[in-house]
Amino acid sequence: MDAQANDDNGSNAPVVSSLKSKLVFFKKGFRKRPSALFGLSLILFFVLIAAFSSWLAPVPPDSRNPYLIPEFGYSPEPKLPSHSHPFGTTEDQYDLYYGMVWGTRTALKVAVIVVGFSVLLGIFLGGLSGYFGGWVDELIMRFTDVILALPSLLLAVVIVAITGPSLSHVMISVTAVSWPSYARLLRGDVLAIKNREFIQASRALGASHLRIFLRHILPNCIYPILVLASLDMGSIVITAAALSFLGLGAPLGYADWGQLISLSRNWIMGSSGNPFAYWNTFTIPGLAIFLFVLGWNLLGDGLRDILDPRQG
Repeated sequence: MDAQANDDNGSNAPVVSSLKSKLVFFKKGFRKRPSALFGLSLILFFVLIAAFSSWLAPVPPDSRNPYLIPEFGYSPEPKLPSHSHPFGTTEDQYDLYYGMVWGTRTALKVAVIVVGFSVLLGIFLGGLSGYFGGWVDELIMRFTDVILALPSLLLAVVIVAITGPSLSHVMISVTAVSWPSYARLLRGDVLAIKNREFIQASRALGASHLRIFLRHILPNCIYPILVLASLDMGSIVITAAALSFLGLGAPLGYADWGQLISLSRNWIMGSSGNPFAYWNTFTIPGLAIFLFVLGWNLLGDGLRDILDPRQG
């Protein structure tokens, strides 16, 4: 039993050591790049808001869905920030503060789900294409080229228009136009690695295709995918917000940043003699989207610099 325990500890020691070395590596990299650290701070700020949204903006007791924004009247004219409404109200008197807090959770949910499925599809199709080559590569890459040749936002609009407006259909449509970039990126890396000596040695030892790909090829190709994913987290939210602005996203009254900006479209010019009369209706959700995208872009740029050995 003691010998077995020692063997287990010995087998786990390299894994723990490797994990510690990677953490130290990233820690040193972030220290050298304050912009990446600032981007990470912005992301953590939004994550904390999403995690504590039920405490920051308590759900009304009569609400059937926590993502539905409370409505305090039916007046079409927005109201400025006040004690009862810290961010004011939109048209039709939706509470802007509640919508912003729960909209943070919506933005993170959309970004994580869309990027997650896009990465999985890209790894699966790009891995098949690069590893097996031949007619498999030709078929997958030509299909990828067709999707990349079409404007992504236009194609997403068409998919949502066919399936019907809803947040889930927005996520499906954005995923459908986002995976090709991951597939092409992974395919190129797989082509560069699959014929190296350590891969050939694994084949000679009788390793299966799946084991070779998961244990030897994918770990050497994953870092560029992670960088692209971090950069896409922000752009995905912009695309989803654009679809919501066009009325193709979540239903009216749903906590979504894009819809909050859509509710402000009639008030961007303000009132006669006061162009900033309703500044809160578009400035606050617009600033949230800007900071969210900025955080992910700064983090993605930092990860690219840290993980690229050619960077100084």
